[in-house]
Amino acid sequence: MMKKTITAVVAGLAVLVTSAAASAAASAAASAAASDTKTLRLRAGLSLIIPESWKVYKISKDWTRVVTGSCPTVNDEVFGFRDSGCRSFWVLGPSAIEIGHEVFQAYTPDAPFYPATDVGPCVYDANLSVGEMKLAAKGLRQVGPGHKAYYRAWSADCVTPNSGKVKGRFTQREWYLPKSKILFVDQWNTQGLSTVLKYATWS
Repeated sequence: MMKKTITAVVAGLAVLVTSAAASAAASAAASAAASDTKTLRLRAGLSLIIPESWKVYKISKDWTRVVTGSCPTVNDEVFGFRDSGCRSFWVLGPSAIEIGHEVFQAYTPDAPFYPATDVGPCVYDANLSVGEMKLAAKGLRQVGPGHKAYYRAWSADCVTPNSGKVKGRFTQREWYLPKSKILFVDQWNTQGLSTVLKYATWS
């Protein structure tokens, strides 16, 4: 009888130790995950939880660039919407939205964000130009609880400046919140951005 009791106690302790180890591991994983992220606070009470590795640059009023990877232009004078090779996305406010279409007309989801009067460089190759941009997808997408953004994906050609020959393509994704006056523009198909926006918070 005593032997059975000791065996039961040992088994019980083994379960407790295993359970405690699993709990500690889960806690450590959660802490590690938390330490790998940071909060990006934006206008109108919107906050995003983004990876710690993403770098945030406040270029000017209503122009915030979030660099998510390689960015050779980060310290250059051309570090702006019309540079090439910088893996990033933009968070734009009212003054940027007001000039968001060609010839600096106010932005609407009916056309891609393109604040210029001339042809811009391809986002991944400065030797190519942006060609035709066609609507590839549209709809409403969640940006935190209780907020839906107008979502657009524009398929863009990258062409040779002289002949206009298509050399490649990229997709420009846009999430527009008209009441909050916030526009996200992503030309690099940034991995995880859709999820970051979906689980945003508002205060």
